[in-house]
Amino acid sequence: MPSPAGPAATGPTEPRPEPAPAAAPALPPAAAPRPRTAPQPRPAPDPAPPTGTGYRAVFAVPEFRYVFAAHLMSSLGVVVCEIALSVLVYRLTGSPLLSALTFALGLLPYVVGGTLLSAVADRYPARRVLVVCDLLCAGCAAAMVLPGTPVVVLLALRCATAAIAPVFAGTRAATLGDVLGEGDLFVLGRSLVRIVNQSAQLVGFAAGGLLLATVTPGAVLAVTAGTFLGSALLLRLGTRARPARGGPRGALLGASLAGTRQLLADRRVRALLLLTWLPPTFVVIPEALLIPYAELLGAGPAGAGLLMCAMPIGAITAETLAGTFLGPRARARLTFPMGVFCVLPSLGFAARPSLGWAVVLLVLTGTGIAYNFGVDRWFVAAVPDALLGQAMTVMQAGRMTIMGLGMGAAGAAAEYAPLWAVMPAGGVAGAVTVLLVLAEVRRTGGDRPPVTGTGE
Repeated sequence: MPSPAGPAATGPTEPRPEPAPAAAPALPPAAAPRPRTAPQPRPAPDPAPPTGTGYRAVFAVPEFRYVFAAHLMSSLGVVVCEIALSVLVYRLTGSPLLSALTFALGLLPYVVGGTLLSAVADRYPARRVLVVCDLLCAGCAAAMVLPGTPVVVLLALRCATAAIAPVFAGTRAATLGDVLGEGDLFVLGRSLVRIVNQSAQLVGFAAGGLLLATVTPGAVLAVTAGTFLGSALLLRLGTRARPARGGPRGALLGASLAGTRQLLADRRVRALLLLTWLPPTFVVIPEALLIPYAELLGAGPAGAGLLMCAMPIGAITAETLAGTFLGPRARARLTFPMGVFCVLPSLGFAARPSLGWAVVLLVLTGTGIAYNFGVDRWFVAAVPDALLGQAMTVMQAGRMTIMGLGMGAAGAAAEYAPLWAVMPAGGVAGAVTVLLVLAEVRRTGGDRPPVTGTGE
């Protein structure tokens, strides 16, 4: 399920503290709120009350519609850019390795932006950060179009956009809390962002292929620059100017590292980060091996394409159905079982399934994305207000980086063991790991906190 386009729902484990009366009743230890570090007042969401329920209520918030349209535009641009740049590098060098490296460079620099630049998300006003990130990505895409640009510069520009991506994704995720509040609308807004990420893989690869069949890679990269500019314009005109949250002061690098250390030192936050990062790490193991598996089946390019589409289809279906038909409490109850379930279908590859059954297993794997409904809101409730943007940046950067490592590990293992052994082995290791993480999440605050927002 990796999606370099960016960048996480149910009742909070700990309510965000408000000034409490002196005689407030004591809470049980597992639910007692932790002191916040330099909390900043959160701007109120759009004052117009949303109408309807589910996703309809989210789209009823005018500001969110601009955020959603901007995310859709930039996500498609990122996917199309990857395809065009890969083709361009291959035409310039004739090297499959360098061509494939353009995709890898879409994941690996996330750790740089997510750790060294993460304080940007809270130090500066969110709208300014989002617009500047889009403009920088547009500039990088435009520079790729320049005639005679060396391949090393093309790859460096790809690294730059990948380093910017987690800052943009983290800032946007924190902004959703301002736009939609921290209740169920926030949860559903994050769900829509994930649906766009998965849909962008399906539509973006198809659109990129069609464009490259008719125009040059340079022209496609110019279109990509236009999508980033369009996203920047939508965010500038359609979102409110809000003050910066604050966060650690001092030099940017030091503040970013200090904020990251503070987040990781909190046991509850650390457990939720692991729950966000680790299931996708094992989910991508069969996905990383789909091309060789299609070759093993003799399925050809069409079969490989079908396998690649299966997991996003499962993810989009599960997100849409859960967000439309389930209430907050029902979605909360899905978190633990779906977190485990998402790694289990890969066990079926031990039976060396045919193309049709492999597609079924991958679709089922994709449905496991529904576990994020519970994690996101618990996470935003556990993080200090002043570090929310940085926390979302670290979450996104860690997820993308560890998924890249998981894909690399799967490829390395497949060099020495058959595919029908490597893929289910990832499922076994994933099930054990996820169960351990879920136990830690339960110990640090439980798994079914009070839920507010739209009822079931």
